[in-house]
Amino acid sequence: MLDLSRVLAGPWCTQILADFGADVLKIELPGRGDDTRAWGPPFVGAPDDPDALGESAYYLSCNRNKRSAAIDIAHAEGRALLLRLAAEADIVVENFKVGGLAKYGLDYPALAAINPRLVYCSITGFGQTGPYADRAGYDFVAQAMGGFMSITGEADGPPLRAGVASCDLATGMYATVSIMMALRHAEATGVGQHIDVALLDTQIAMLANQSLNWLAGGVTPGRMGNRHPTIVPYTTFDAADGTIVIAVGNDGQFRALCAELGIADLGTDPRFATSRARLANRDAIEAEVQARVGVFDAAALIERLSARGVPAGPVNSIPQVFADPVIAARGTVHNFERDDGVVIPSVAFPGKLSATPADYRAPPPFLGQHTREALSDWLTIDDAALDSLIAAGVIAQHD
Repeated sequence: MLDLSRVLAGPWCTQILADFGADVLKIELPGRGDDTRAWGPPFVGAPDDPDALGESAYYLSCNRNKRSAAIDIAHAEGRALLLRLAAEADIVVENFKVGGLAKYGLDYPALAAINPRLVYCSITGFGQTGPYADRAGYDFVAQAMGGFMSITGEADGPPLRAGVASCDLATGMYATVSIMMALRHAEATGVGQHIDVALLDTQIAMLANQSLNWLAGGVTPGRMGNRHPTIVPYTTFDAADGTIVIAVGNDGQFRALCAELGIADLGTDPRFATSRARLANRDAIEAEVQARVGVFDAAALIERLSARGVPAGPVNSIPQVFADPVIAARGTVHNFERDDGVVIPSVAFPGKLSATPADYRAPPPFLGQHTREALSDWLTIDDAALDSLIAAGVIAQHD
């Protein structure tokens, strides 16, 4: 598999495939590589020397289990190498601007002509067609244009983006699913296809029930902070020593909540007994719940509610997340130890497959770490020819 993508959506997709055994060869520009290599601090590998080359935490988050080959596709011999690699590949993932690889003869029609079974996935901001196809696109822009920011934030506050590049991540996952479906077709028929995945399309799809509120009911959703548009109580509450989430999804859970808080009579009060009634009287029931929650310690109340089947949890900081015993119990963090002794932490793929689990074989590579190895493996190029390509600046090898 050839990975010609940079930053997050593409590398997130290819890391997922790499976790399950794909031989992912990350093609990078010599001397520069993936943009995110420089997106720090923090950096790992050179903590005491800010001028030394380290790998950013951002880059490390989405590039494990891959090999890196530094090849200059602006060089004719570099393009020739890519064509030879593409002839051997099952999958290509790229996130150049629309038409960006056509000028190098590396677009889907060109590669499909030499490898008809090839699954070729293009990830862009706005897709290969449509009025915005030529625009550059980032996650932030997609969150704004796709409506997500209009429903995120406090009701009387400004629109907000998510705290992570959620559209990039979802686009990477949609790309992965699309590739697997196309690969299944290619294996059955011998014929590949071009996959067009766009950040904006993904963000609109991620509106889910909110988009249907508009399409089916003509309701324009707005910002509601932590409240849910149709489920009550489903928000944050302040306990005596911290903020917690209580997420009541049905009438039975509501009655259990009321019983545990010592207001069992409100569980059958006509103003609150049904989901629709609670929605109509949101402010009143949330005030009642807050008054009761405020006298409890957060951890103790969460334990009590959880025992009664009421979904609840703390609002954790990132350090609190990784201090939670669930991290060890679920194997959430995997630590790689590189040959230079540097430990590279990594967050595991969340799916736990019983027969074919994710395999953490290698930490994210240095730029060009596997150039010689991969070109020798894939194309059986000998050492003398590789030395010549390095001397000509066509490829680079990490020392």
